[in-house]
Amino acid sequence: MSRPDTMSWRAGAGPGGPPDDPGREAARVLPTPPAARHLPAPAHAALLMSRLRRSAVPWAVWRLARGARAFGTVPGLRFARVLGSGRDGGFGLEPGLDCQGVFAAFDSAEAAEAFVKHSGVATAYRERALEHFSLTLEVSSCRGSWGGQPMAAAAGPAPLGPVAALTRAAIKPSRMREFWRHSPPAEAELAAAPGCRLAVGLGEAPLLRQATFSLWDSVQAMDAYARHGAHQRAIRASWGGSYFSEWMFVRFRPLALRGRWQGRDLDPGDVLA
Repeated sequence: MSRPDTMSWRAGAGPGGPPDDPGREAARVLPTPPAARHLPAPAHAALLMSRLRRSAVPWAVWRLARGARAFGTVPGLRFARVLGSGRDGGFGLEPGLDCQGVFAAFDSAEAAEAFVKHSGVATAYRERALEHFSLTLEVSSCRGSWGGQPMAAAAGPAPLGPVAALTRAAIKPSRMREFWRHSPPAEAELAAAPGCRLAVGLGEAPLLRQATFSLWDSVQAMDAYARHGAHQRAIRASWGGSYFSEWMFVRFRPLALRGRWQGRDLDPGDVLA
């Protein structure tokens, strides 16, 4: 891992959105207790995203280096990642040390909700942020794993309304150049895709461990982006070239959205209705 003072983040899980076909994590993760290895895969999650005050950037770099080890005991937490981002939370080459995200998986929706409302982790980000939003999520489908940890679909019907997607990939160093060649056109299409309400680029490590989170009006809008144009070409190249040592694609039903991002208030009634 690069030293904190030399980190450069290329944010976004490669071709910028959900794949429509499947594909070593160690640093900055909570170890899985032996007893937890026999528990069912988690079906709920929370995402925190913050644009921090300039004075908080040293804290953010420290937080990124420490990762989930700095969280302490969080009830119901199964695994967590502290994630860097591009400038303004986007997908560009320029790092955004003032933008940072947390993705955390939980045993229950109640534990995820308590985390975003009351945990010391979420409070610390809110207190240092110029803008901050949180989103709690229920898994509707999952393929792959993150650091060996899969997620499981919650019981119940698939979402008919808004849907969220998390795409993450550990890119093989030998395939990095070819992989990133396909990224900019797909990311440009994501930014302008009809029905995309929100998209942020995230990364665990420069260039090689990347993630994209997006929120959509519907499954149909998300699939229209994923299965056409530059994104579809990037997906075909990625899977055909065996670019990933590990990958995970998760669809979620959004549960609760709060906060402000990129100059606009995120109204749960507008986004999650």
